[in-house]
Amino acid sequence: MALTQRDWNVLARRSRNIRHVQMGLLVGFLTIVSIPVVLPFFWVFVISFSARTGGVESAVLWRACGVLVPAVVAYVVVHLTFDSIRKRLFGAAVLILLVMIGLIVTVGKDLHLHNYRFLANANLIEDLRGAATAGGQFPWVWEAFVNSLLVAASSTLFKVSIATVCGYYLSRFAFYGRSAFLQTLLILEVFHPWMLTIPIFLVIYWIGLLNNLAGPILVLTVIDLPFFIFIMKGFFDAVPWDIEMSAMTDGASRRQAFRHVVLPQVWAGIIAISVLGFIRGWEEYVFVTALRTGNSYWVMSTYLYYVADDVMGVDYGVVAAVSVFYMAPSLLLYMFLQRNLTQLTLGGIKG
Repeated sequence: MALTQRDWNVLARRSRNIRHVQMGLLVGFLTIVSIPVVLPFFWVFVISFSARTGGVESAVLWRACGVLVPAVVAYVVVHLTFDSIRKRLFGAAVLILLVMIGLIVTVGKDLHLHNYRFLANANLIEDLRGAATAGGQFPWVWEAFVNSLLVAASSTLFKVSIATVCGYYLSRFAFYGRSAFLQTLLILEVFHPWMLTIPIFLVIYWIGLLNNLAGPILVLTVIDLPFFIFIMKGFFDAVPWDIEMSAMTDGASRRQAFRHVVLPQVWAGIIAISVLGFIRGWEEYVFVTALRTGNSYWVMSTYLYYVADDVMGVDYGVVAAVSVFYMAPSLLLYMFLQRNLTQLTLGGIKG
């Protein structure tokens, strides 16, 4: 028996209701399982704006999180409900306004910006630990920030450039030793780089890059290259040969076909490894510390370590504020480019 228009409308309404219920259950499940992971980050954020010399009250944390957590859940719902970027931005703006009003009402009297004085005070660590102890050895946070930015950006540029070229050649050319090269890359991924700290230190010392930012940049580039090469090879494998051959048949050279035809097809992979490479370089602590003696250079990770040093007592408000400032670039970069990161599954790895 043929279905009438009314029957089709009923089925469509039922399907929409089922989809909304399933989406709601999914969002609820993800929210519940993510609370233990996300809640400490909310606490750090709240502590940075509310902690004083005597510490912070737990009631302030819970009241603030009672405003922030529902706002994040609401943003997720808005993001999943609306496809228009304009509507998403409008929803985010409304939520930010509501969060500000909610925080002012619930914990407004406890909020202040005193913990962020390190942004304007070049001698913050001396003030926290005492000038006699510090001896004027600690830099302004902006010096550490610029150094971290230099390490992260430079290593990312090298990683992306080399991984893109290597991934293309491994995907498109069959040369002697190709399989052995791919197996070697896999073997390199088995060993954790921290196991090689002492040999790496000796190599950097022998080539004269100790106490120089070029040392960590070189080490971070080499360590992350095997993984990034495999990612880019997978993206190039997903690009059909036909479009490249068609371009060369029409008169384009191999280089022109690579630049104008193949490269735009793997742009998502390039952005993805750029984000991963930047975050990896930004958060690095082990090698930027191991490859220096004394205070030859500072980055954000070492700055945060010495702010949290409890030899002369810990100011938890300042530690939380520096942590928020430290996390901000990676978080903003991820938020703006998260869609490209989810496209990593488009690439495959074939030998």
